[in-house]
Amino acid sequence: MDIEKIINEKHRETEPVCAYVYDLQQLKTHAASLKAGLPDFCELYYAVKANPDPIILEALAPIIDGFDTASEGEMEKAEGERPLLFGAPAKKDREIASAVEKGIRYINVESLHDLYRINEAAGNAGKVMPVLLRVNLRKDVPESHHMMSGTATQFGIDEYQIPDCLNTADRLDHVDVKGFHFHAMSNNLDARKHVAFTALCIQKAKDWAGTFQLDLETVDVGGGIGVNYWDPDDPFDWPIFAAGLHQLEEEAGDLTVILELGRYMTAECGSYVTEVLDVKENHDKAFALVRGGSHHLRLPAAWKMSHPFRIIPVEKWKKSWPRPHVAGRDVTITGELCTPNDVLVRAVKVDTLRAGDLVVFDYAGAYAWTISHHEFLSHPEPQMIYVDE
Repeated sequence: MDIEKIINEKHRETEPVCAYVYDLQQLKTHAASLKAGLPDFCELYYAVKANPDPIILEALAPIIDGFDTASEGEMEKAEGERPLLFGAPAKKDREIASAVEKGIRYINVESLHDLYRINEAAGNAGKVMPVLLRVNLRKDVPESHHMMSGTATQFGIDEYQIPDCLNTADRLDHVDVKGFHFHAMSNNLDARKHVAFTALCIQKAKDWAGTFQLDLETVDVGGGIGVNYWDPDDPFDWPIFAAGLHQLEEEAGDLTVILELGRYMTAECGSYVTEVLDVKENHDKAFALVRGGSHHLRLPAAWKMSHPFRIIPVEKWKKSWPRPHVAGRDVTITGELCTPNDVLVRAVKVDTLRAGDLVVFDYAGAYAWTISHHEFLSHPEPQMIYVDE
């Protein structure tokens, strides 16, 4: 995708440039490559929460095996020919009923109370609902940016409580435990540790299945594969991970292992492009202020990091006064909001950055637009541009 050509077209318009640009061809090629690298016992699902844009979902649907959803709204967006999973830590009654009614593949069980509620909803519908117990492991979870298990969080069932849940499920008429869900982390960058985690999940599931005589069919290891925003040239090593999964084929046996990729699937296909409105100095520090900000791209502010970026120089300068600029020094790139937290880049050295130049924030296709606080200060939304060539 020639993003510079696309943005230069936009730059001819009167308003400052502010847009998300999605490369759908890159997305489809990337997803197909991920799928092709997996062994036959693995299935590739997309975690809708990463980017629920209907055009993104439509592009992925023919390639992947299904969609992981976390709300009734996501179920409705992803509903189609592909199977759905539904998992959320705090489910509404109507969401459970909707999942049962839609006949989705599995609902994740987050607690004993959750198990009873799903059983009740399935009973009301005259169905038996296949479920996966979401496990919060006690140890051996790889360190990552966000930990969902291996520590005290609101997610999943404490590993020590799994036997009680399995015994209870065996007495209920409208749930059928088909396996376990282990989503434990977010933005892990170590491929070998992710293979080891997958092997651990398979072994834990098989141990419980043997003890409780389960008809075990699925181990869902979740997602958690990350994007290296700090050093994009050192990414998660997918070939190493895929090769490690192939080595687990004998251990997996007849099991299906589900991978729910979100960030790693879509981050690279999206770029957030903004125009520099001003460059200034305060307290001996340089700042570049852009059209847009954390109300469009919240991730760098939420994670207190500098988002990867590049500069598209724009030589034309129509004003009669000197052009504000910074050269050969650190600059902090901020947005248009009335808060000091509206920061996209924190003190990163640039060769030259001027008012009127464009800044492209890459890896903005996941946990970007849809996690941001769009209504704050009532600024116009960015344009959404989709390229499929």
